Amino acid sequence: MCAAATFLRDVFGFDAFRPGQEDIVDAVTRGENVLAIMPTGGGKSLCFQLPALMRDGVTVVISPLIALMRDQVRALREAGVQAGALTSGNTEEETAEVWEALEAGRLKLLYIAPERLASGAAMGMLRRIGVNLIAVDEAHCVSQWGHDFRPDYLRIGELRQALGVPLAAFTATADAETREEIVTRLFDGVPPSTFLHGFDRPNIHLAFAAKDGPRGQILDFAAARKGQSGIVYCGTRAKTENLAAALREAGHSSLHYHGGMDAEDRRITEARFQREDGLIVVATVAFGMGIDKPDIRWVAHADLPKSIESYYQEIGRAGRDGAPAETLTLFGPDDIRLRRSQIDEGLAPPERQRADHARLNALLGLAEALHCRRKTLLGYFGETDVSCGNCDLCDAPADVFDGTTAVRKALSAALRTGERFGSGYLIDILLGNDNDKVRQRGHDGLPTFGIGNEYDRRQWQAVFRQMMGHDLIRPDPERHGGLRMTDAALPILKGEAQIELRRDTIRKAPRRPAAKEMVNEEDAPLLSALKAKRRALAEAAKVPAYIIFNDRSLIEMAETRPTNLDEMARVSGVGAKKLDSYGDAFLEVINGEAAALHPSRRKLAGREAGNLYDRLLEVQADLARGPDGIDKPMSCSAALLAKVASAKPGDAFAMSRLLGEKRAERFGTAFLDVLREAG
Repeated sequence: MCAAATFLRDVFGFDAFRPGQEDIVDAVTRGENVLAIMPTGGGKSLCFQLPALMRDGVTVVISPLIALMRDQVRALREAGVQAGALTSGNTEEETAEVWEALEAGRLKLLYIAPERLASGAAMGMLRRIGVNLIAVDEAHCVSQWGHDFRPDYLRIGELRQALGVPLAAFTATADAETREEIVTRLFDGVPPSTFLHGFDRPNIHLAFAAKDGPRGQILDFAAARKGQSGIVYCGTRAKTENLAAALREAGHSSLHYHGGMDAEDRRITEARFQREDGLIVVATVAFGMGIDKPDIRWVAHADLPKSIESYYQEIGRAGRDGAPAETLTLFGPDDIRLRRSQIDEGLAPPERQRADHARLNALLGLAEALHCRRKTLLGYFGETDVSCGNCDLCDAPADVFDGTTAVRKALSAALRTGERFGSGYLIDILLGNDNDKVRQRGHDGLPTFGIGNEYDRRQWQAVFRQMMGHDLIRPDPERHGGLRMTDAALPILKGEAQIELRRDTIRKAPRRPAAKEMVNEEDAPLLSALKAKRRALAEAAKVPAYIIFNDRSLIEMAETRPTNLDEMARVSGVGAKKLDSYGDAFLEVINGEAAALHPSRRKLAGREAGNLYDRLLEVQADLARGPDGIDKPMSCSAALLAKVASAKPGDAFAMSRLLGEKRAERFGTAFLDVLREAG
């Protein structure tokens, strides 16, 4: 048995290498410069950890995330390997222990963050400890225009030259352009031994969907996988918090994570995700790199990722154990506009902007694909021999139609209005909506006015989204987002080319109108006041606003204007707990004051027993001095009346037991009559 196989078995406990590992291990052990591109879960870390044991001296591992370094050091120590990390997350004791092991010559692997290379003392330290191999994890971070660029990665090439030792770079995410950049910056342009072992993760099911109530789509996706660990990626910090709260309200164990959180809170979230089963983390892309949790069963994107490389890396965090895993990526026209504007308004030179638009086009091509997604995805990375059967388009082929006429109509509407308007206004033109804005601009006289009545507004929105996805139109930042035709659209406009669109994305059930469209002008001021009250309560409680009441509840309050807690309890979304917590506050907004109720009566608000209580109270008032009005005053407490209303005693004996003999004599018969009348 060769030395590598012996270490593999005795130290790491594996009987055989995974595909591609052995060749890489041999090259690294021989001291060659190496670039290895392997899929997530393919065992990249072993390809530098095992050679470190077979070579003299220290292997320094440059890694971008503290959590990843700590996990790998912990695993190596458990395997009996002397490893340590020098990070900002170390305690004084941990740092002292690492230095002691280095001075004694015991340490085989030293993990450091790239930021440490900026320190003038770092070079002297690395020379002194006898480094004889540099391993770079997540090597794509050196790409200056990539999705995970780390400026300090640019120092690594200088470090390699200064130490005069071999370098092994590893990544799961690098297209041809990024690979060239890695070679230039890490290897001074001299091609290393390169190992490209594929990008396919056949156990991961790929799926995309157009946004159609995205919060509900994510909640439905999570509900079908309840109890499984998952990640939801969002485009904004606020959305991570809101969606995590919605998942918790739906019964899931869920946390949020973003770069604006306190460092300790982020560490707690990372630790819980690593530790707990069935936890969902809703995060920005700040979360995930280096997460070594093998049983993440699903990854969802609530917003379109930044690029196809980002998408590939983020979904790659699912199913690292090789078992089936699922993905869902939601996208819509707002996502496309945002990504385009981020590129156009950035500081990159024109050639880089063109490359970034091309990368975005590749992702949009995947989103709007008409055929197998895996072939589209892997084709971007240069793989053409692809088999799938594990994506939504293999499950159910897309329903496509010849969209050439629709696209030409849309392009004509954009051109005839000077390419100065967004899709909403252009759809008004196509549908022939004779509104003030159209008339004021004279666009009701255009040849394109009213020529698109074969589709409704929502269907036209889907057509425009697909046109943006195919890069036929782009929002122009110099024209406030007005849609501008691209060169790719010219052949279609001239009748020289045709285009297929997906019919299935324009057939779905109509979306429920947004809150602002569901109240009339008379109720709008009250709705605004209710929202202001909700916001104040949410801020005081440090919870998202919809946790207090959702928009539908506020809309119904504005329309029905409840005058008391009973009526408030009938509003959709107002349960007993929320009624008790917030009912008075919102009634005060609606009516100018809150309705005063005895606590016993409040508990019955909105229930049949509440109405019975009120009727019993009226009867009691009539009999307070007896049937003739001359007896000694007598009454039941509010709590006792509530018991009668809830228990509904069915006969005189049961009523007497509940009220007592004297009160039953005064009120029993009348109370029973009230209960019988109520049925």
